[in-house]
Amino acid sequence: MRIEIPREVERFGHIVIHDVQKVWELDAGLKHKRNESKEKERRVIRRISYESLQAVQEQMAIVVPIKDEKIKLIEGVLAGIPHHCLVIIVSNSKREGVDRFKIEKEALEHISKFTKKDIFIVHQKDPKLAQACKESGYDYILGDDGLVKNGKAEGMILSTILANLCGKKYLGFIDSDNYFPGAVHEYVQEYSAGFRHANSDYSMVRISWHSKPKVVESQLFFAKRGRASEHTNKMLNELLSSYTGYGSEIIKTGNAGEHALSMKLALNIDYSSGYSIEPFHYINVLERFGGILENNIPSDVMENGVEFFQIESRNPHLHEVKGDEHVKSMSREAMESIYRSPLCPDDLKRTIVEDLRNRGILKKNQKMTETIRYYPALTKVDMKKFKKVIENEPYAEHLELDMTDYTYLNGINGLMRDKVLTTDHLPKGENFLEVK
Repeated sequence: MRIEIPREVERFGHIVIHDVQKVWELDAGLKHKRNESKEKERRVIRRISYESLQAVQEQMAIVVPIKDEKIKLIEGVLAGIPHHCLVIIVSNSKREGVDRFKIEKEALEHISKFTKKDIFIVHQKDPKLAQACKESGYDYILGDDGLVKNGKAEGMILSTILANLCGKKYLGFIDSDNYFPGAVHEYVQEYSAGFRHANSDYSMVRISWHSKPKVVESQLFFAKRGRASEHTNKMLNELLSSYTGYGSEIIKTGNAGEHALSMKLALNIDYSSGYSIEPFHYINVLERFGGILENNIPSDVMENGVEFFQIESRNPHLHEVKGDEHVKSMSREAMESIYRSPLCPDDLKRTIVEDLRNRGILKKNQKMTETIRYYPALTKVDMKKFKKVIENEPYAEHLELDMTDYTYLNGINGLMRDKVLTTDHLPKGENFLEVK
C-alpha cells in the first residue's frame, strides 16, 4: 500500500489526532531494494509492503458483530477479511423458531472447509460467558436475566476480552452488513497500515469511507458524508476547539463503525452502549488522557501518547439501508455521548440540543434525557478467573494468558484448522462457543 502522511495534526494533552490520510495505491508489492533511495525522498508518501501488512495481521483479530443478518452478506464479509487474521464472530441472532444462530454456524463450517480460515464464533447470550463475566469481576454488561445484555457495544466488549485471551495485539471491527467484500479487505489493510506506522502502543485507526452510494432519480449518487456523521464530527471538533482556542475540522470519523484499536488501548478505555460507542472512543480518550480532568495517566501513555489515525478508503461503502429512524437513533446517541461528558462546556450543550431540535430528533422544549449506559475499562476484568470459568470448554486450549501482564498478550500457538469443536450435545435453545 502507498499512503500519504497526514497533512494536519491536532495535539490535545497526550493525544495526537492525525488528519485523514489518502491511499494512493492499494497494493505496493513485496519488499524490495530497487529505487530505495528514491523511496526515501518521497517523504510525503509511505510505502508499506505486503509482508509488513501481513506481520500486523498475524497479530490481529477481526470482530464481526451480527444479528439476524443475511447469510450471503456474512459470507461476503468473511471473504474480504485477510487470511492471516483471526475472525471472531459475536452473534446475537435469535434461537427460537428459526434458529438463525444454527444457520450461521453451518454456513461458517462450510466456509472453513474451503478457506482453512481461523473462525471463532460466540453467541452473546451464552450462559457460560455470562458466568465468566460475573466471576471475573465484570458483571456490568449483564442484564436482569443474568446474561449479557443485548446491544452491539456489549458484544464488542465481550469480543475484546476474548481477543485478549487469544493473545492478539490488535483488534479491528467490521460491520456485517457490508455488500462489498473488496471494501472489507481494504479496511483491514488500512488498519494494518495505520498500526504499522504508529509510534505508540496506544493507537486507533478509523476509516473515513470514500463515498456512500445511493440511488437518486434512478442514478447512482456517491455521497461524501453520512447524515449522522456530519453532525457528530462538527460537535466533536467544537469540543476540541473550546479547549484549544482554535477552530478545527480534524475529526472526520466520529461515527466510524469500521475502526481498530491496539489491545493496550482497547483494555484501558471505558465504553458506552448502543450507537454512541464509536464517538465515545474519542470522548473517553480525551477524558482519560487529555490532561483536562484529574486522572492517573499511566507512565507509558505519558511517554508515548495516544494516536488516532484516520484513513480514507478507496472502495465505496455500501451497506443495508435501515431507514430514517436508525439514522436518528444513531445521531441522538452520538450527541448524548458528547453532551454527557464532563469536558462538554455549557455553550456546546446548548448547541447540541438546538441541533437535535432543528433536525426533529428532539421535540421543541424537550430536554436531553439519559439513554446510554457506560461501562468501565476492561482492566477491571480478572483475565485469570475469566479463563478458569471456560477452561473445560473444547476451545479453551486455544486461549492463552500470560499472568504477569494482561494489558495485552504476545503470541498464540495458533488455532486448530479444519477441525470443528462444538458442544452440540446441548439442547436446542442453549447457546455455546465454537472454534474452527
